[in-house]
Amino acid sequence: MKQRFRLVVFDWDGTLIDSTAAIVHAIRASAADLGLPVPTREQASHVIGLGLFEAIRAAVPTIDRARMPAYIERYRHYYLRRDADLAPFDGVPQLLSELADSGAWLAVATGKSRVGLNRALDQMGWTARFLTTRCADEGAPKPDPWMLRDIGDELGIDPSAMVMIGDTTHDLGMARAAGASAIAVAYGAHPREALETEPALAIVDTVSELREMLLARV
Repeated sequence: MKQRFRLVVFDWDGTLIDSTAAIVHAIRASAADLGLPVPTREQASHVIGLGLFEAIRAAVPTIDRARMPAYIERYRHYYLRRDADLAPFDGVPQLLSELADSGAWLAVATGKSRVGLNRALDQMGWTARFLTTRCADEGAPKPDPWMLRDIGDELGIDPSAMVMIGDTTHDLGMARAAGASAIAVAYGAHPREALETEPALAIVDTVSELREMLLARV
């Protein structure tokens, strides 16, 4: 028997929204502007999903505390230049509608800030789509299990009844630590070989494959 889930929790960037390239560019351009070592695209992509401070420290380990505000200012400058043009991956809006119609509960657990997620939800017209959301600046960021455990506490759902959908090892590690199941998507920030290092029900290559898996389990 396939395990069935009451709650589906989505990561945002690289899972629902095709934003990986915009984030990678913002990370690298910000470092260049400040004369810091510019991380490779792979290094910049790897930190997506972490909280902003944790991501900057991991991508640009030589940065000192005094230069962090300037880096954040440059990062926001570059990211916001592309923000309004970011769109969902093909098939995502339909998937969310089908899941809701099936009776599944939907939530978001993201490395974005609360301000950033609220802006993105408003831009997509998805503010009412999710029962609840958690952001990295509200508690412990991924891969700490706080987001999933807090969502479960709010909704009265044990982690065993939820599935986390994400494109990074940070998402999968959070699910593992929380005692939740996970499905990895290989079309986002982390390559398949990285995703394979964490437990998951499956690693899917397309939204269509994700849809097939989820609708059979909610």
